Amino acid sequence: MDIILFLNKYGFPIIMLFGLAWLIWYIWNWVIKEIKPVLSEASETLVSLIDRIRMLDNDLIRLNQKLETTLELRGEKIAQEREQHIEKINRPKNSKKTGIDVS
Repeated sequence: MDIILFLNKYGFPIIMLFGLAWLIWYIWNWVIKEIKPVLSEASETLVSLIDRIRMLDNDLIRLNQKLETTLELRGEKIAQEREQHIEKINRPKNSKKTGIDVS
């Protein structure tokens, strides 16, 4: 009965205005007390994860550079060994000198 008396005395829009104001106040307090702390904690975690990803990216770049340098040096060494082997194969074999000059 009290609700009907309030409706007759103040009207539906005024009573709904107070109900909406209470609902907004309730949601605002819920967001400030429960959601905001969780979001700030998640934000800190996200920043730390981004920092770790950047460090890992830098490590991968350095490792890639080391690998390229190692492969390049190894390729040069293999090329030198191949040249030495070819020279060894193509080098005329020293025949035993008998002391007789055929010319």
